[in-house]
Amino acid sequence: MTVTVLERQADLGQQTMLGYVDCDLHLYPKNGGAEFDPFLSERWRKHRVGVGGRLRHPFAGTPQYPRMSPEIGMRVDAWPPAGGPPGSDLDFLREQLLDAFGCAWAISLPLVGRCSDERNLEFGAAMCSAVNDWQAYNWCGREPRIKASVQVALEYEEAAIAEIEKRAGDKRFVQVQIPPRGLEPLGRRRYRKVLAACAANGFPVALHLGGTSGHASTGGGWPSFYHEEHPSYVQSMEALVTSLVVEGTFEAIPELRVVLVEGGWAWLPALTWRLDKHYRRFRDEVPHLRRLPSEYIRDHIWVTTQPIEEPERPGDILATLEWIGWDRVMFSTDYPHWDQDDPRYAFKTKLPEEGRKAVFRENAVGFYGLG
Repeated sequence: MTVTVLERQADLGQQTMLGYVDCDLHLYPKNGGAEFDPFLSERWRKHRVGVGGRLRHPFAGTPQYPRMSPEIGMRVDAWPPAGGPPGSDLDFLREQLLDAFGCAWAISLPLVGRCSDERNLEFGAAMCSAVNDWQAYNWCGREPRIKASVQVALEYEEAAIAEIEKRAGDKRFVQVQIPPRGLEPLGRRRYRKVLAACAANGFPVALHLGGTSGHASTGGGWPSFYHEEHPSYVQSMEALVTSLVVEGTFEAIPELRVVLVEGGWAWLPALTWRLDKHYRRFRDEVPHLRRLPSEYIRDHIWVTTQPIEEPERPGDILATLEWIGWDRVMFSTDYPHWDQDDPRYAFKTKLPEEGRKAVFRENAVGFYGLG
């Protein structure tokens, strides 16, 4: 039985959004891992085929949740007529996403290659570079509206910094992508040089949900249901923001900008209130913080819209957007996944005109230096 919980109606003002920016596009290889081989050395091509990856997560290779099968989490209408998985055919992607509503730019956040999660750090770094080249040549080179995210092997500091510096100045790349679920909280000093390299080279950091740290996805262990797993993404994002703020990362790297992708955002005000409250009590423990946590968050954290929380009272979302800041929220679809947001229906209440322009275009243009 299908139950419609919230009715949404397309608003003409939101339907005609020529020039909007999509901050979460997922591209996939049509021919699996072999599509990365032209960008790998002979050694790593043989390794990919003969040995394969060694990830930290015990369940990474299995479709353990209902949403992952049988359509591996994709829109049922997103499978290209010419074959291949969703997000692998440029012409079909243009038809369904880029041209449908006049998308000006779409930011690619690959979830392929599993390069950031690889135990073999050298192989992981090689796969990161290969996925970056694959984005640049197979996608951005053929479609200038697509911009790429730099993949890095976070645990391999030297290689990560080298990859960031290699892509700096290449206008096809607009940010560095790091999985939220890592071996340790991202604010730890062991990651500071990599984050500093991002800032020094003009790259914001995108934290897109996912990653296979090997740790259980919840504080109580592995969940039984995807219904439990999905809210844990928010917990991951809350832990990341808390770590970056309290460990003093933003104080040490004042130019660092971070965007949270596909982790929700209605939780951000409550977390910030809590951090400010405890800072007043525990500030002697963290003398390196010179401002309230809310001030660091307001200056350094951006969010993307998908998934949008759905309160029964539409005004609650407007109040949340007001608190976060209309200039800190950027539209995203999450194409071609099953829960993607159509720009016509993304908000169940009409946004004020200036706010709509900021969310759907202007914030991302400024954040990524597009135009």
